[in-house]
Amino acid sequence: MVDIGLNRKRRIKNSLFIVFLIFVLLTVRIGWIQFVQGSQLQTMAYMQQTMDRSINPKRGTIYDATGKTILAVSATVETVTINPTNISKENKEKVATALSNIFELDYETVLKKVQKHTSIETIIKKVEKEKTDELREWMETNQITIGINIDEDTKRYYPYNNLASHVIGFCGVDNQGLDGIEVTYDEILKGTKGKIAKISDGTGGTLLDEEERYTPAVDGKDIVLSINMSAQAIVEKYLKQACIDNKCTDGGNVIVMNPKTGDILAMATYPDYNLNEPYEPNTNELKQIWETLSSGEKTSKLQQMWRNKAIADSYEPGSTFKLLTASAALEEGITTTDKKGEFSCTGGIEVAGVRIRCWRYYRPHGSQSLREALMNSCNPVFIGLRSKNRKRKIL
Repeated sequence: MVDIGLNRKRRIKNSLFIVFLIFVLLTVRIGWIQFVQGSQLQTMAYMQQTMDRSINPKRGTIYDATGKTILAVSATVETVTINPTNISKENKEKVATALSNIFELDYETVLKKVQKHTSIETIIKKVEKEKTDELREWMETNQITIGINIDEDTKRYYPYNNLASHVIGFCGVDNQGLDGIEVTYDEILKGTKGKIAKISDGTGGTLLDEEERYTPAVDGKDIVLSINMSAQAIVEKYLKQACIDNKCTDGGNVIVMNPKTGDILAMATYPDYNLNEPYEPNTNELKQIWETLSSGEKTSKLQQMWRNKAIADSYEPGSTFKLLTASAALEEGITTTDKKGEFSCTGGIEVAGVRIRCWRYYRPHGSQSLREALMNSCNPVFIGLRSKNRKRKIL
């Protein structure tokens, strides 16, 4: 009897100790969760229970030097998203069918998104309102309004397609600048995103007492370029004609600058490309081989197509400085513009024991005026003219 009583007391004592130990461990665990991990878990819970839908701001408009001609503008389009957990099981296939038919998407891909257990999935971005109006009509007819969201978005348009393509650049699908002015002044143009936030329950369902919280987007600022559209169009027209007539396989570049201010009035590179379709090949030759290229080769070709050679490539500016030599000579009264036979090209000129040839040394230009020498880009004339200008300054 004594042994039985002692064993029972020992078991009770051990049981109480175990219960106490479990209680202490639970208390420590609760304290750890509450005070050590509390902030982190609260943030995680907020992210899990909050369904945020972004609202893209309108990018600022890009104008030419007149401030009236629009070179790049953002128009209003719409983006369609879904909340899969808010779409009932019996409606999932019906919703997937409607979305794939209206927006011409792959049914299986859309169905996988509809059947996911996530809070939000993007179906399609930047679609015209005509298409989303079809979806609105379908939703109303089928009385399915919960779980499908249609939010305002923006899309970048370039009214003049290829005009100043290498200067303006273009944007990506998320309205971020990727090239040219668009990327250089992205911080000014892009604005600040807004959002629509809504609290959901643990399963992702909508809480009836919670309203959507709307934070408006802040549109980007407009910018005005020094580029004059009329000058740009003229330059591009004659650059293209010159490249075709002279069979310039590497294309060509023209920069028109205001010499008094340094403003760039026109900057053209040929061949150009369509800013509204920047990932499409821009020449017939490239179109013919496009499908045979690997993804790496396509990327390389696109980067070459987008490259603004007028500012990215280096070259010897010898002929460019002939204008400076001529201007200095005219200003000093050393020569006049149209004095016949004032200069003579014999195919080359000797300077310090070295003969510098004209580009047409094999058939010299012969007798020329200054205007004709500029037209012919004749090296010997301008070397001699520079020497005359230098001697006069020494005297």
